Amino acid sequence: MNDTPGWASPGSAPSDGQQPGTPGASAPDDRPDDAPRPAAPTEQPGTDPQGPGSKWSKEQPPPAQWSAPTGPQDPAQTPPPPPPGPGWGNQPPGGPSGGQGGWGTPGGPGGGYGGTGGPGGGYGGAWGTGWGGPPPAAKPGVIPLRPLGVGEILDGAVSTMRTYWRTVLGISLTVAVLTEIIVILVQGLFLNDYADTSALEDPSATFSELASAMGSALLGSGVVFVISLVGTVIATALLTTVTSRAVLGRPVTTGEAWRDARPQVLKLFGLIILLMLIAVGVTLVGILPGLLIALAGGSTAGAALAVLGGLSAAIVALWLMIRFSLASPALMLEKQGIRKALARSAKLVRGSWWRVFGIQLLAAIIANIVAAIVVIPFTFLAAALSGDGVGSFLDGTGDFGWTFLIISGIGSVIGSMITLPITAGVTVLLYIDQRIRREALDLELSRAAGVQHPAPGTTPGS
Repeated sequence: MNDTPGWASPGSAPSDGQQPGTPGASAPDDRPDDAPRPAAPTEQPGTDPQGPGSKWSKEQPPPAQWSAPTGPQDPAQTPPPPPPGPGWGNQPPGGPSGGQGGWGTPGGPGGGYGGTGGPGGGYGGAWGTGWGGPPPAAKPGVIPLRPLGVGEILDGAVSTMRTYWRTVLGISLTVAVLTEIIVILVQGLFLNDYADTSALEDPSATFSELASAMGSALLGSGVVFVISLVGTVIATALLTTVTSRAVLGRPVTTGEAWRDARPQVLKLFGLIILLMLIAVGVTLVGILPGLLIALAGGSTAGAALAVLGGLSAAIVALWLMIRFSLASPALMLEKQGIRKALARSAKLVRGSWWRVFGIQLLAAIIANIVAAIVVIPFTFLAAALSGDGVGSFLDGTGDFGWTFLIISGIGSVIGSMITLPITAGVTVLLYIDQRIRREALDLELSRAAGVQHPAPGTTPGS
């Protein structure tokens, strides 16, 4: 190919077929390619390059405009950056911060890959400049519709009691009054006459006397605990409807809660009895070998084995009670039978036993502290008005008569009225939280509440 001098750049290599030193050939030039070169005519020496016989254009660009292709380009000719990807917002333009991609802040001294950092470089930093994070979860009621933390479960129970206080306190007050009346009657008519625990304070008491006194104390405490447990579970069942409506932000009256819970009440009592039989059966299996050995004559070995078996049985019973602790809300909300409710609770608790145990233990500690703050003043007042005085009450020698039982029962009613909604609400919200984590119940709740829920995986959990 033969280049015409009019199309060749000044200082370019000679055309094909020409050798250096021949007429019309350019002398070798060792200057850089991007340096401006003088225009050398290819005609005969002495001719004017601007003459009529020259093929060079009279208007040549100034040398300053000639540059290598790799030099800086005109900003007006720079191609526009590609549009940002979905969800990441506007990415800051690259600057002298270094790195690959120019994601850093313009002019910042950050380095690293992509210049993703601000001053100081590194990853992170400018990645979030155009992305505001995931959208918040919908919250039509007392909790956000996403996996809940411990504080959110406790706050949801308290918010339910505060928002629907007429319904919640009405239910808890009714259950607390009925429960305390039964406890007072049982203690006043039966336990005070048959319970004899004086041997526990006698250093010279025999083993049989100590065993009898301990059995009487355990019997009294057990009866009170069972009655209180029944009241707690009933309150949980009645408050389940209130809490489930509170999650959706819908009010509910006491009559509506009772109409919703009434078809499941008999099944609920069956569930309570079954759970108590399980706990008692496990405890008897644990202490029975020790009792048999003690009755056969080995009192010391039998007592030690009974204590060890009792502790082991208590651990097993606790594990089973936590495993089936969500059966009551499952039975009430899903309208299922007893066996299916137990299976649902076991499925929801599987893999989260320690979490469920910790939350319920924390709720129980908080409830007991609140109850103690309310009950203790009434207990001292009852001891002062019962005739034996506070000193005999502290010594354990006072007679727990009807005056003491009634006044202390009033304090127990007030304490239960406050604590029952907390424990019941925590159980129901814990059930809802476990279903959100395992079955995406938050999507169903969002549709039921008529709110738009973010896409799965975009909201944080705990």
